[in-house]
Amino acid sequence: MTIAESILPELEIEMAGTRKVLERVPDDKLDWKAHEKSNTIGWVACHLAEIPGWVEGTLTADTWDINPEGGEPYQSPQLNSRQEILDLFDANVAAAKARLQATPDAEFAKSWSLLSGGETLFTIPKLGVIRTWVLNHTIHHRAHLCVYLRLNDIPVPALYGPSADEQG
Repeated sequence: MTIAESILPELEIEMAGTRKVLERVPDDKLDWKAHEKSNTIGWVACHLAEIPGWVEGTLTADTWDINPEGGEPYQSPQLNSRQEILDLFDANVAAAKARLQATPDAEFAKSWSLLSGGETLFTIPKLGVIRTWVLNHTIHHRAHLCVYLRLNDIPVPALYGPSADEQG
């Protein structure tokens, strides 16, 4: 079994659950936030839509400078509707699956570094990036978004088992 074959089922399960949560995001609440220090529902949803897009860059490059000298700093997408968010998410998930399937095992062991202004913030194996900064990061923000849904009386979908809103 290849590394891609071992990680794809996990990616598919987590992305399917994430899509279920994104489908609940109401267009009229994109600017809602739980606290003045919190991000908006729209920001969290856009962030969830962008995260699977990081697979491509992780597996095809050895670094990513989020604030390149003389260049524009990385910005999360700013989308204006649930449909735009779902469209980006679906495209990024499809591209992530394709890239994972096309990547030889040896590539996953190579080091990858996150940079800011040319300075290394951290370096870990590419497989660690996929697990930590794609899968775990998605799960973290998906839970974040579920809390926002609950605070707005929007039914939370069942993910790993029933939710209070979906018992069956």
